[in-house]
Amino acid sequence: MIRNEGEYKEAVRRFGEERRRLASQRAALAKAGLSKTEIKRAMDPFRSFHLQLAEEVEAYERLKRGDLGELLNLHGLGRTLVALRIVLGLTQRELAQRLTVDESQVSRDERNEYHGIAVERASRILDALRVNLKSAFEGPVVGG
Repeated sequence: MIRNEGEYKEAVRRFGEERRRLASQRAALAKAGLSKTEIKRAMDPFRSFHLQLAEEVEAYERLKRGDLGELLNLHGLGRTLVALRIVLGLTQRELAQRLTVDESQVSRDERNEYHGIAVERASRILDALRVNLKSAFEGPVVGG
């Protein structure tokens, strides 16, 4: 997950490099006389990385446009906290100031996607982001 503008710029740069590398590799394999099937088989691992990078760049761009998506369960809470900060246009430094913690703490927490975060701490981060959480439960009705 891309968490800030620096990571985004680096990912875009790497994406361009990978695109050129893929084209060059494909041309070299074709020149070596490999069939289309052999070229595809040889290129698939490289394409997989390239597609993953493209998805990360697109996801960050969606967040920058304000497209947060939906939190379907608490397993995605950490990623959602990072996404909320991005959607709101806050830097890690600004969030750290609101939380009165060091920027490195926010960076570390986001890198780990707030793994194992306690409810109280998540609530404090939501307050710092000035976001209200609205929840609804869906599923089978017990005893109905």
